[in-house]
Amino acid sequence: QVQLVESGGGLVQVGGSLRLSCTASGIIFRIMGWYRQAPGKQRELCAKITIDGITNYADSVKGRFTISRDNAKNTVYLQMNSLKPEDTAVYYCNYYPPTYDYWGQGTQVTVSS
Repeated sequence: QVQLVESGGGLVQVGGSLRLSCTASGIIFRIMGWYRQAPGKQRELCAKITIDGITNYADSVKGRFTISRDNAKNTVYLQMNSLKPEDTAVYYCNYYPPTYDYWGQGTQVTVSS
């Protein structure tokens, strides 16, 4: 069974940038997504990317976040720019649509004002 491990989170000031990575223990020939869950809110999809690199973004992150993937490295990235306090959340990667068994620990992103 493939395991997905997120990394790259941290504390950043408003307007700053972070790059998240999601590394899979096996081949991920599927649509991948980055999700986030803020305290007291439901988990939501931020961005997704097909095997061929076609991307789609939630309106809340469009123009600021960029999802990409390196199939040779079984890794999916999320470049986050112009971060806002409302981007504070735990970020997860998973397939799209998500598969329950593949939710990992996530990586915390905190944007301070």
